[in-house]
Amino acid sequence: MSNRTLAILKPDCVRKNLIGNVIAKINEAGFKIKAMKMTHLTKESAAGFYEIHKHQPWFNDLISYMTSGPCVPIALEKDNAVADFRKLIGATDPSKADEGTIRKLYAKDKTENIVHGSDSDENAAIEISHFFSRKELLENYNN
Repeated sequence: MSNRTLAILKPDCVRKNLIGNVIAKINEAGFKIKAMKMTHLTKESAAGFYEIHKHQPWFNDLISYMTSGPCVPIALEKDNAVADFRKLIGATDPSKADEGTIRKLYAKDKTENIVHGSDSDENAAIEISHFFSRKELLENYNN
């Protein structure tokens, strides 16, 4: 059974013109893209998305970063999607990420780390619904 996860190609990924490189890695890893768009998060949208972190001392810096430029949310589908995607992207700190992971290859530091990945199936469903309606998720697209 396939399940889903949310990826967000963050503002540093867009700024560095790495969208194609990261999507190629995602495709090579066997994920199906079910929905994708480029958007510029508002402070309200970013704060809502990252609400779970609102009491962290770095919350305001995160919101400033995520609203600093466009990002690309992508709903992905694959068996074991959440765990497989987190393995593909690597540790939050690129200096601690495994060789060949997206963050090891492209990220600058823990803040500008190129990509977001859902941390659980439950959060993936919530996060995907933050960006995509059911109609946008290409339910009948089987490629």
